Amino acid sequence: MFGRMKITKSTGNYSDEIKRLKKAIEEADAVVIGAGAGLSTSAGFIYNGERFEKYFADFGKKYGFQDMYSGGFYPYETPEEMWAYWSKFIFVNRYMDAPKPVYDQLFTLVKDKDYFVITTNVDHCFQKAGFDKKRLFYTQGDYGLFQCSEPCHEETYENEDMVRAMVEQQKDMKIPTELIPKCPKCGKPLTMNLRSDDKFVEDEGWHQAAERYENFLRTRKGKILFLEMGVGYNTPVIIKYPFWQMTAKNPDAIYACVNYGEAVCPEDIRKQSICIDGDIGKVLENLR
Repeated sequence: MFGRMKITKSTGNYSDEIKRLKKAIEEADAVVIGAGAGLSTSAGFIYNGERFEKYFADFGKKYGFQDMYSGGFYPYETPEEMWAYWSKFIFVNRYMDAPKPVYDQLFTLVKDKDYFVITTNVDHCFQKAGFDKKRLFYTQGDYGLFQCSEPCHEETYENEDMVRAMVEQQKDMKIPTELIPKCPKCGKPLTMNLRSDDKFVEDEGWHQAAERYENFLRTRKGKILFLEMGVGYNTPVIIKYPFWQMTAKNPDAIYACVNYGEAVCPEDIRKQSICIDGDIGKVLENLR
């Protein structure tokens, strides 16, 4: 449907669009935030360059990759090596604070509003910034959860203690064999709870969050702001396309797209749209 639809880029004046968005937030009866990878990128979660060298220079030198993303796909010879890398990756990108206060700035803007967040990000930054857990739906998983690799059952396991132990006890980029995480039910390896194939576990918490999100959308009426931040086209059916559809169905709704280089909207809802092409962190600073 949307592949054939005429899409338009932002042509408005930057400062005018900022004023429009600020007014839309203030006047909204409810705010639905849709967040993608661009939001965390703006917050400083960069997988290459200086940040990679700071935390993974030793891995890069040994295995020959130059960014964290590539390291996740490297064919390690042993699980001890694989978990040495992944435990550090999870620790750096899940349990360490974001380098920049972008999520905190966003929370300041909406904390007094009736809001809900749907995100494809898996780094847990929303909760660390103060967002209400019951107003969050992490559709694609969480770096902070493990699941059975089979999976033999539909449960997930918080992994902070396991991850910290692997990080603290690894030597020469290997963890002790006894720290390799295994499923407590079948004994097979645990893996990250990330949606990458049909083995992704949607546990009870996932389904409860999905239900709360659907209920929020069903019960909120009037001036609804669909605030999309840093969402690309990898999985547009999760956030982008539904936001467009819901805006088109509600003449009082506003769709706002904040994205560096990809601030677009369908021509059909252009009059209801605010498109801001710029770094999300700078946009949030301007909104304040």
